[in-house]
Amino acid sequence: MVISADFFSCNRKAFAEKLLDNTAAFFFSGDEKKMCADTEYRFLPDRNFYYLTGLEKPDLMLVIIRKDGNVTEKIYAPVHDRLKERWTGKRMDFSEIARISGISEDKIRDRETFADEVFKTASDNMLRFAVDGSSIMKAPRDFADRCRKQGREPLDISNILVGMRLVKSEEEIKSIEEAARITEESLAEMKKIIKPGVTEYELYAKLEYEMTKRSNMLFAFQTIVSCGKNAFYLHHGDPERDGDGVAKEGSIIQVDVGARVNGYCADISRVYFVGRPGSDDDRRVKLLGLIKELRKTAFAFIAPGKTFADLNSQMYDIAGKWLAEQGLINDNFSKDDVLAYYWHNTSHFLGLDVHDVGSRDSAFACGNCLAVEPGVYIPEWDVGFRIEDDVVLTKDGCRLLSSGADDLEGIIAE
Repeated sequence: MVISADFFSCNRKAFAEKLLDNTAAFFFSGDEKKMCADTEYRFLPDRNFYYLTGLEKPDLMLVIIRKDGNVTEKIYAPVHDRLKERWTGKRMDFSEIARISGISEDKIRDRETFADEVFKTASDNMLRFAVDGSSIMKAPRDFADRCRKQGREPLDISNILVGMRLVKSEEEIKSIEEAARITEESLAEMKKIIKPGVTEYELYAKLEYEMTKRSNMLFAFQTIVSCGKNAFYLHHGDPERDGDGVAKEGSIIQVDVGARVNGYCADISRVYFVGRPGSDDDRRVKLLGLIKELRKTAFAFIAPGKTFADLNSQMYDIAGKWLAEQGLINDNFSKDDVLAYYWHNTSHFLGLDVHDVGSRDSAFACGNCLAVEPGVYIPEWDVGFRIEDDVVLTKDGCRLLSSGADDLEGIIAE
């Protein structure tokens, strides 16, 4: 599936309507980052730039000007240069930029003219300058510094984009849903090779191969595959080939992974039991019962008007009572007692970033997308895990965008 140019055009129109009159807003796709002296990391564009253009190449600039109620927009891009392209790869035709972004080809300019054109236009028209203060890229910071040297303090318009990105359109929701489908298909293929003796490295390689085959080579975040005790390191990003990184009979494997489709992220966590439990007294099975109860409660609780704090409170109450029943904490437990085992928040926003924009204090609204991941970790038992799925808020509550699978038979790998 491909997101239409209309989507990006509508985003720019909605942004321009919220922009102060007599303002020029500047967005930058960003620069490639050096991996070593003669090569770069695979490029991912600034998320707000992508949200407004759909373009995924470096060294691009978008200018949106609102003056006297009228809006103009331009993109500045590198032109073809046969000698440079021989070494760095081909550049996009302006016609292709226009097709993807929805900006007419006559509004696309040579990036080498950017500085002279925009500063002259702004000076002639006495326009305010505005930049995205939330960007992690260097280009907007450099541009803002240049503005200040010319006596202009640029406005920060990142709050406009945050408000827009929080509420997802149908195209965005379908992209997350497709990313979740690809992620779960890849997990199913990876599960087939789980057995005692398999390493984190093998599972990691299999999983990333299956996702690459189905989507692209830029995933939502660094894939996590953790065997046994390594699950207690929540962001165990370096898969091991020996020691604790080898799956053992009777242990668990925690996986946290997400494909990316049209720039939108899935965030899925699954746990697998290596070998069939001997009985319901297996501590893995006991903990699974709690996680399933937490998940069921969370999916029923999440609704417009609720907050992350409200959701966490519900989870702490259920987890605390269960932990007390197991003799791990006192019956008159405090929040801190629960947090000794419930190590991370239950949920976060999801979208163009895996931990997407938005205040953790804001109330949920229709169109918000969330990753929901209750997890409990019990070092005394040598068992701890989370199961995570993705949802979209509806007027009545929330709807799963991933499968929500957490049945025991699907978790057992043998």
